[in-house]
Amino acid sequence: MFDSLSDRLNDTFDRLRGKGKLTEADITSAMRDIRMALLEADVNFKVVKEFVAKTKERCMTAEVMESLSPAQNVVKIVLDELTEMLGSTESKLVFSNRIPNVIMLVGLQGSGKTTAAVKLAYLLKKQGRSPLLAACDVYRPAAADQLATLGGEIGVPVFRGDGAHPVDIAKGAIQEAVDHLRDVVIVDTAGRLQIDQELMEELARVKKAVKPHEILLVVDALTGQDAVNAASSFDEALGIDGVVLTKLDGDARGGAALSIRAVTGKPIKFVGTGEKLDALEPFYPARMSSRILGM
Repeated sequence: MFDSLSDRLNDTFDRLRGKGKLTEADITSAMRDIRMALLEADVNFKVVKEFVAKTKERCMTAEVMESLSPAQNVVKIVLDELTEMLGSTESKLVFSNRIPNVIMLVGLQGSGKTTAAVKLAYLLKKQGRSPLLAACDVYRPAAADQLATLGGEIGVPVFRGDGAHPVDIAKGAIQEAVDHLRDVVIVDTAGRLQIDQELMEELARVKKAVKPHEILLVVDALTGQDAVNAASSFDEALGIDGVVLTKLDGDARGGAALSIRAVTGKPIKFVGTGEKLDALEPFYPARMSSRILGM
């Protein structure tokens, strides 16, 4: 996803490395190139503006300009600032001693929410937990069937509550988890093609009924700035705890992924890196920024 951005940034760094000593004009030119590269990668404009201002300020110090390897210092500063933009450290799921822990997944239709729920269940099962999936999307045709089929593939039970209201299905799943000593319930909620009041009110009722420990927003990395707007809207309405970014293996420009943390203040907790059910992994900001810089 970030190949084009990586190439642009590395071209800029190569030009800096070709100079023995850096001038203010060199730094200004490099920052202009970095700004253009980030904007072309679809990173949010305000995020780019702040990133470039902070990076330039750090690069213009005498400590950098007069060092023996100023270009290398510039690369290090860009790496640091990129890591900070992405969230600095890994943000893990927070589990309590209460059984069951409830994780509620929300998002727009088509973001890959149902698949993300199963992938998360598989990841938690591998970590020794005993998850239960709750099929609370009663609107999309065969959504519960899809969840049941995928759950069967990984050996995780699915609570369906066919014909019931999503709030009642969610409550029923909690009771099922208590009865069968399942320590995590992952609630797969309904999505819409766009954000509307009816959807948000239903999600708020589900939230009130099951009191989730974590509300994770699932967003499609290929949707660009719409993903950032969706994150802001869901956070305003529900108070999300983190983001699951799907389709990071796609070939879109990827800037939305770089913008979400900076715009919403909410961490990216997991990234989907492929179609298979084991293709979900924790998000490590430092690893991602190193990858973007081709390290």
